[in-house]
Amino acid sequence: MGFQSVTLHLPETVMRRARQTAEALQRPLEEVLTAVLAAALPDVEDAPADMQAELIRMTWLSDRELWAIAQSTMPDEQQEQLRRLTELQTRRPLSPEEQETLEALRREYGRVTLRKARAYALLSLRGGQPLLATTNTSPS
Repeated sequence: MGFQSVTLHLPETVMRRARQTAEALQRPLEEVLTAVLAAALPDVEDAPADMQAELIRMTWLSDRELWAIAQSTMPDEQQEQLRRLTELQTRRPLSPEEQETLEALRREYGRVTLRKARAYALLSLRGGQPLLATTNTSPS
């Protein structure tokens, strides 16, 4: 992995928090800032191609929007259908149509789970403050 140099102009409050963190962890400031950036900018290469941009854009959502995603679930009817087809599959082979429906529901379940995991990761990283906020630094 190669390295590149970047000059950043950061608010003093951000620098103070970064220095405090570096001191508490007994790590170089550059290592702390690199870790924060790596956490904030997700590696989405393993995510489905049609979800990659969505997962990246989540970085700029408000805490309120992230909490809504974190607490979201599949609609009840889809959950019930997923449960029913999974159970039915243990008793008999599924028809091609049932199998196709089951796979689509599993994919949707995976998508919901990816969104929730990303939302919780960002909320945890932020500590209640909007990440990469430009002007408004008050909690939403």
